Amino acid sequence: MVERNIIRFYVGKQLCELREFTPHLTLLEWLRVHYGRTGCKEGCNEGDCGACTVCIIHKTDAGDLQWKAVNACIALVGSLDSVQIFTIEDVKKTDGSLHIIQQAMIDHHGSQCGFCTPGFIMSMLVYIATEKKYDVERLSQALSGNLCRCTGYSPMKKAMAEIYEQKLTQEYLSSFQAMEETVKKRLQQLEDKQNIEILGVEGRFSAPYHSDFFAHLYQTHPDALLVAGGSDVGLWITKKLQKYVHIIVLNRVADFKVISLTKDQSLFMGAGVTFKQALPVLSDYFPALRDFFYQIAGEQVRSVATLCGNIANASPIGDGPPVFIALGAKLHLRCGQEKRTLLLEEYFIDYGQQDRKPGEFIEGLSIPLSASHSKMAAYKISKRMQQDISTLAGVFTLHRDKTGRIKDIRLAFGGMAAVPKRALHAESALRGQVWGKQQLFAAQQALHKDFKPLSDVRASSWYRLEVAKNLLAQFYMEDTGVIL
Repeated sequence: MVERNIIRFYVGKQLCELREFTPHLTLLEWLRVHYGRTGCKEGCNEGDCGACTVCIIHKTDAGDLQWKAVNACIALVGSLDSVQIFTIEDVKKTDGSLHIIQQAMIDHHGSQCGFCTPGFIMSMLVYIATEKKYDVERLSQALSGNLCRCTGYSPMKKAMAEIYEQKLTQEYLSSFQAMEETVKKRLQQLEDKQNIEILGVEGRFSAPYHSDFFAHLYQTHPDALLVAGGSDVGLWITKKLQKYVHIIVLNRVADFKVISLTKDQSLFMGAGVTFKQALPVLSDYFPALRDFFYQIAGEQVRSVATLCGNIANASPIGDGPPVFIALGAKLHLRCGQEKRTLLLEEYFIDYGQQDRKPGEFIEGLSIPLSASHSKMAAYKISKRMQQDISTLAGVFTLHRDKTGRIKDIRLAFGGMAAVPKRALHAESALRGQVWGKQQLFAAQQALHKDFKPLSDVRASSWYRLEVAKNLLAQFYMEDTGVIL
């Protein structure tokens, strides 16, 4: 297969080509240190505050442009081949005057200390590019990855409301369309289906396009670090100061971007599908997941973090695994040409231990749509509603038979044990029973057999068990209408 040894992308109007770089170099470091774009700020350096937000534009296989707000601090520069990058320096008009977002922020006093402001403006720019109308709830979600602690969000919402009411003139829209056509032509020129291999003095960087090439590469180099969205790896680099001699990024692998229905009526999502891409699809089949997914991270992280990467990382407080365990999902694993399928709940063995051998990777995830006929609820407990790590999560599905008895129930928890897992004793207390207060109490007591949670900085063992019992009670009340 044809390979190339160069990364290419646009920053503003400038084509940038990188032939040799440190595999773990972040976009933020490259922009500020190597390219002089200091308007992109370093705040938390872990993808939480949004001060480093930039706009990334991809061209999809269908030929459309996909706009994303991305945290530059945890994005690897090597993962950005064939994209358009805009920073705050690119926002002003060609005559040097302020963009309508910048002017609206001034008019509504949307900035005080100003450190977070460039990131907010970039997130607002992506909002205008992707949303046809102003919706305060959707804007809140779009800004959930940008933290401001001196101004507050009300002036920014007022600024955006004014933009949609008065500032999106035909002149602006025509200028925006012309800009998009220019970007589309630029990205078309960069398009190819080549695998990328860059060997430097400080390590090796691989960005495969073909899944067969990647499977062989990883089987041959099982010690390489796989990076899907990088929302966890970025922290290992910036906070733990880890250095890696071989990184393989997966965001170019075409086969991994697939969302499809299988012959056995399952929903398949490839290894490269992000939380943001999955949300509208999953919400159609499982409406209870909509609000839960909006509690996961912020817009910038949801735009790059993948479902399968979240599973592969196997954190006991990962947001995705309880959802897919409750839905009876299966993992599709591959090592070289060998493939196998595994129930997701069987993948997690113990803390830091998964049923995945060297050189093996997750190709995708399949969710049986029969689960969509069940009653479902999903809860995440955290100190902040958005952009926060889970204290614990509970995702429950319930299916009754014709007599009203519980035919099947799945109670999946995260943050309650060394791995995400089902509460099998609590399930047994309910299966075959009529859903009533006595049965609820028995299931709540059974949770003590299922879990012995740890105490840590987020919560005590006692707190986690009490909240888990309360979530089960909440599920009962929502399902039956009975107020306890």
